[in-house]
Amino acid sequence: MKLTDIIEQCLLDMLKTEQAVTLQRNELAERFSCAPSQINYVIDTRFTGQRGYIIESRRGGGGYIRIRKVEADGGSYLMHVVGAIGDSIDHSTVLAMLSNMLIAEIITERELNIISAALADKAILLNQPQRDMQRAAVFKNILLEIV
Repeated sequence: MKLTDIIEQCLLDMLKTEQAVTLQRNELAERFSCAPSQINYVIDTRFTGQRGYIIESRRGGGGYIRIRKVEADGGSYLMHVVGAIGDSIDHSTVLAMLSNMLIAEIITERELNIISAALADKAILLNQPQRDMQRAAVFKNILLEIV
């Protein structure tokens, strides 16, 4: 198992019992005998808005990083996802968001498959970057309809 996977699993374990985890990057880096930049990498790539997390940080002497899992109460969770989509989105990010919604029991597996098919590259007959922009607009509309 890679160090990044171990760090991610540690943070996920903390989030199982808490809604939010506050930590100091340097302390966590010492715990795993790694550079603080590796902690940043894990947080930046694995605890994103698309995956249902909000990251707060404060730099400096008393600085911290707070990872907060977005409540999975349907409407507010979906509105958070809509806000995280932005102006364009690729299909793999759509799949990650849909998987999180499935885990949170906001959508069914059948709904996941239908939405994924509708937003697949082969379903949107545009070239890049217009394809990802169209996908974002359609995905937002689908989510707003679910809300």
